[in-house]
Amino acid sequence: MRGSFGWATLAAALLLVPLAPTASAGPEPAAHEAAQSTPAAADWTAPLSTRGRWIVDANGDRFKLRSGNWHGASGTWNGSGSVDDDASHHAGENSGRIPLGLDRAPMAEIVAGFREIGINSIRLPFSNEMVHDSRPVTDDAVAANPALRGRTPLQVYDAVIGELTGAGLAVILNNHTNTTRWCCGVDGNERWNAGQSVQTWEDDWLFMARRYKDNKRVVGADLYNEVRRTIWDDPNWGLGDDHDWFAASQRMGDRILTEANADLLIVVEGINWTGIPIDGFAHERPTLTPVRTLSHTLVDSGKLVYSAHFYDYTGPNHSGATGTGETTDPRYRDFSPAELVDVLNRQAFFVTAEQDQHFTAPVWISEFGVGGRSETNPGARAWFENFVDHLVRTDADFAYWPLVGWHENRGGNGWALLHWDSAGHRMGVYDGDDWRAAAWSRLVGATGRTGQVARVAEWSMLSPDHGDFIASRRMRGVPDFDSGARKAVCPDGQRLLGLAHTGNRGLCSDVTTAAPAASGGGYEVVKDERYVKAGGDWASGYTKLQCADGQVMTGYSVRGAAVSGALCTAVAAGVITGTAGRTVWFDRGDNRGAEPKGGDFANGRYKGQCADDEYVAGVAYTGRIGSSRTPDALYCRSLH
Repeated sequence: MRGSFGWATLAAALLLVPLAPTASAGPEPAAHEAAQSTPAAADWTAPLSTRGRWIVDANGDRFKLRSGNWHGASGTWNGSGSVDDDASHHAGENSGRIPLGLDRAPMAEIVAGFREIGINSIRLPFSNEMVHDSRPVTDDAVAANPALRGRTPLQVYDAVIGELTGAGLAVILNNHTNTTRWCCGVDGNERWNAGQSVQTWEDDWLFMARRYKDNKRVVGADLYNEVRRTIWDDPNWGLGDDHDWFAASQRMGDRILTEANADLLIVVEGINWTGIPIDGFAHERPTLTPVRTLSHTLVDSGKLVYSAHFYDYTGPNHSGATGTGETTDPRYRDFSPAELVDVLNRQAFFVTAEQDQHFTAPVWISEFGVGGRSETNPGARAWFENFVDHLVRTDADFAYWPLVGWHENRGGNGWALLHWDSAGHRMGVYDGDDWRAAAWSRLVGATGRTGQVARVAEWSMLSPDHGDFIASRRMRGVPDFDSGARKAVCPDGQRLLGLAHTGNRGLCSDVTTAAPAASGGGYEVVKDERYVKAGGDWASGYTKLQCADGQVMTGYSVRGAAVSGALCTAVAAGVITGTAGRTVWFDRGDNRGAEPKGGDFANGRYKGQCADDEYVAGVAYTGRIGSSRTPDALYCRSLH
């Protein structure tokens, strides 16, 4: 959400200093026809999924998220003053606890405006408080939509979703805040579990996912907005504690898919802020950089989308504050075009640019925006043009913030693409005096990939760092196959291809074969050398856990750092036609082949990996003095 994150040290506490960027001016005619030539067509088939870096519909055709944010249901109240006073709401725009603008224009008119400017999908924020709010909205809040009188905010949210999806638009549910108020600072909404329990957050998501399960144009669950530091504590990516956003989003995504709605895309935003933004103290906006070394593996492949936010007034190490709490770090608008491209790629766009990696996925820039008619800062204007250029250059999925705003006499906050005044008169980006119009037309009218997207190999990381990491639906439905051990299992349809010498990480893939595991086939947990044949000692002097012929390793178990068991899964007849095998040692360095795919799945550790046309048939370790029984060698056998 557009806002600021400024801090100051005061009596051992930190204080948020909000920033409200100004809107802008300067007419620049735009080709309205560019947006009209790419209408938000309804000729797509739900549900959506992913293939490599692309989002596709049910027919396998690319579905580019040309989205916007319709905010308000997550709250506009600033946190002080009367909630009934417009002046106590962000930019004086009081949403009345529902999507903004329903007091000024009929829903159908607002939605038609979205389609007119080239939008095909909506990020629709909500708060956890909204889910439980039983107070009817005020009549004033729905003055232009009297049929909504007497409804609760959730019931209005229902109606908005019905209008959007009825017009052919895709909807991504976005858990924006815990409480119904404007974010994003030190406001009780910093984390998914700030001011509420993890159970509440998870229960509310399961409720929302189930609520819209029958509406197939509700296509995604955006798990939480701009995860950031509280006064005292940072979120993290992989430490295994109650601030671990990686673990929380991994668990929540799997729960939605397995317990509520298997059709939804799972959208995970990077970490928005860590540290104290004061010169001399560690601080940064990590965004998606941690994904390179620790990525999600959901229980259903093809459902993960990563997300990031960019505004001109923030920076990779800048909170967006002015005055107190401002640091000397550059804002994004301070970078040259070449420098901006470099930092954007490093923070987010690498996820789509680098193929055949464990982290390869679509990236949705689910928030970016800039002031409109009265924006006079040349740096902000140049940043917007340069950022749009990069979105076009990378054929990126995007969502502008925000779509709807208020105006009076063509003045006001100015950030929205569509504004309505109190009399219901609309002012839009294409009314001839908004400098953003040409860039917006260039963005929504850009030529990008269309049509069929071929299936690609999936590469998945296993990270049983702090507990079980079972990415297989089938194995989640069977009894604990190694009680007391931490277990890691590949997604159904994938096989193990790599292991780390220490740290317990693994790499899975379906490369060169689409179905390594037989449908409903058996499995076996091997903890001894029963299947090592006479004359077939492939790791002399080492303990070898080897699968039987016709089985591939799809998982493993560990106790501490030590190997505990090999999960061996039967494959369909005809999948394995080869018999040759080789030993891959990785106890003293990496051994992954000349051009290994999958990426660095165990950063800083020695790794062993079989070739693309092989499978792991066994793992060897030693228990001699000085060894921790960690993996030392893989037995790689040919598929064909």
